[in-house]
Amino acid sequence: MNNMTPEQSREALEGMMRAGQAFMQNFFQQFSGAQGAAGSISAAPVAPVVMPGMDTEKLVSLQRDHLEQHAKLWASVAGRKPDETADPVVPAVVKDRRFSAPEWSASPFYDYIRQAYVLNSQFLSAVADALPIADKQAKSRLQFMTKQYVEALSPANFAATNPEFIQRALDTKGESITAGVMNMISDMEKGRISMTDDSAFEVGVNLAVTKGSVIYENDVMQLIQYSPLSENVCEVPLLIVPPCINKYYILDLQAENSYVRYIVEQGFTVFLVSWRNPKAGQSTLGWDNYVGDGVLQALEVVRDIGKVDKPNILGFCIGGTLVASALAVAYARGEDPVNSVTFLTTLLDFSDTGEIQCLVDEGSVATKEATIGKSGLMNGRELSNVFSSLRPNDLIWNYVVDNYLKGNKPPAFDLLYWNSDSTNLPGPFAAWYLRNMYLENNLRIPGKLEMLGQKVDLGRIKAPAYFMAAREDHIVPWQTSYLGRRLLGGETTFVLGASGHIAGVVNPAAKNKRSYWVNSADDVASEEWLASAQEQKGSWWPNWIEWLKARSGKQIGARSRLGNRTYKQMEAAPGSYVKEKL
Repeated sequence: MNNMTPEQSREALEGMMRAGQAFMQNFFQQFSGAQGAAGSISAAPVAPVVMPGMDTEKLVSLQRDHLEQHAKLWASVAGRKPDETADPVVPAVVKDRRFSAPEWSASPFYDYIRQAYVLNSQFLSAVADALPIADKQAKSRLQFMTKQYVEALSPANFAATNPEFIQRALDTKGESITAGVMNMISDMEKGRISMTDDSAFEVGVNLAVTKGSVIYENDVMQLIQYSPLSENVCEVPLLIVPPCINKYYILDLQAENSYVRYIVEQGFTVFLVSWRNPKAGQSTLGWDNYVGDGVLQALEVVRDIGKVDKPNILGFCIGGTLVASALAVAYARGEDPVNSVTFLTTLLDFSDTGEIQCLVDEGSVATKEATIGKSGLMNGRELSNVFSSLRPNDLIWNYVVDNYLKGNKPPAFDLLYWNSDSTNLPGPFAAWYLRNMYLENNLRIPGKLEMLGQKVDLGRIKAPAYFMAAREDHIVPWQTSYLGRRLLGGETTFVLGASGHIAGVVNPAAKNKRSYWVNSADDVASEEWLASAQEQKGSWWPNWIEWLKARSGKQIGARSRLGNRTYKQMEAAPGSYVKEKL
C-alpha cells in the first residue's frame, strides 16, 4: 500500500472491511444453530451437542440458556443504528480488555461479534466443565484444550473481525499493515514472537549489574559471590539456587527491582548459582549432576569462603526442588548441611501441578525418554512455548494482535526480555524430572528415589524452612506448594504473596506494592490457613529478611575481598554462562 494514494488506500481498506462484514453476515444467517464457517466461534451460537454419558438435563439447560442469551443479544443489536450505543447483553465482555477499545462498542456489527464470542466461549467452557469424565487428568486436558481453542479463535486475533485493525490502517494510510508484515517476518527469522524491544537490554550492562565476581565454575554452573554493600554483614552467608529453566537474572534485573541487590543491602554475604545454558557438551547431564556438581558443590565453596559449617540456602522454583534433593542427600550421608532453607514458589509434592499436568502424560514422557533420555537437549523454545500456552492471551495473542495487526513495536520491558532469553535443558535431566516429579510424584515418598547413591527422604531435613508461594501462580499452585512443608522434618513458616509466579517473587520492598498473608498455624489445610491468615500490605521481602537474620548469626565486618586462596576471582559478575544464547 505504500505506492497507493491516500484515496486508493482508503478504498482498498474499506473494501476489505466490507468483504469481512459480508463474510460474517453470511455466517450470522445460520443463527438457527447450524454449523457456520470453519474456524470461527465469534458469531452464530454453537451448534447443539450430544455428549454420551452426560446429564441430559444439564446439557439441555446449558443449550437453552445459551440460545436464549443469543436471542437477546441478536435483538439488542438488530435494530441499532450505526451511531447508537447500548449496554452489553453479556456483562463479562466489559471486563475483557481485548474488546475495551471504543471501536468494538461503537458499531452494532462489531459489538455483536465481541459479545457473541464471549457468549460462545462461556458455553464451550461450561460444556467442557460438565462432561462426566472420571479421569481427572483427562478432564483437565479437555478443559485446557478448550481454553486454547477458545482463546485462539477470538475475533480480536483476525484482521477481518478486528475493528481496531481497520481503524489503525485507515489512520496510518496502510503503514500499520506494512509494519505488521515486517514485524512478522522479523519474528519468523527469530523463531519466536517478540515481547519486548530486544535492543534495549544487555546482560551485564543494564541487567544483572549487581557487583560481584565468579569464584568457581564447572560444567554445570558458575558460582558468583557479590560485593558487600554494608559495613557489617551477618556471619552466616546465603547461597541462592535459581531455576535452571530460564536464567538467574530474574532475581537481579535492574537496581530498583533486584532481589539480589536488596539482600546484599540488608547486610548479607550472598552467593548465587548461575546455571550453564546446556549445549551438545552438556547433553548427557542428569539430575544427579545438578544436585552434586551444582547445589552440593556450591555449598562446599560457600562453606570454605564463608568459614562456616552451615550456610543458609534459598531455592526458587525448580531450584528449590534441587535444593530439597541436595539437602536430603546430605542428611542421608549423616551431615547437618545448612542453618536454614528458603523455598520460593517451589513444588516438593507434585500432586496438583495445575495446567502443566495437562501436557505431561505417560506417552509424552516415554517419548522424551526414548529420544533424549540418554543424550540430547530439550530445546529452550519448546519450554518457552509450554509456559506461554498457560497464559495464551497475555503471552501469545496479545503480541500477535499488537505486533502484526496493529504494526506496533513492543516497548522495552526487562522482565519480558528475560522471559524471551530461553535456556535448554539436558535431555536426561528433563526426562528424569518429568517422570519422577510431574508424572509419578516420587519425591514425596521416603526412600523411593535414589540420588548420588543415597535413598532420599525429605523428612530428614531438619533445618527451619521458609516457604513463599504466590496466590495467582499458574506454574506452582500455592496450595500444592503449601503441601511441601508437611514433607519436611523441621519447623516451617509459610507466607503467601499476591500476584503470580514471577511478579509475586520480584516485588521490591521500596515500591510498597501488593500484599502478602501470614499465619502461624502449621497443622491445617491450605484453605483453612488462608481463611484465618492476616493480610499485610506491601512486599513480603522485609518479613523474610527478619526471619533470615534470626538464623544468620552475629554481625561481623564485611570483607571487600571476594573468594579466597582456593577459590579466586575468575571474572566479573554476571559471568559468561548467563550470557550464552540458544
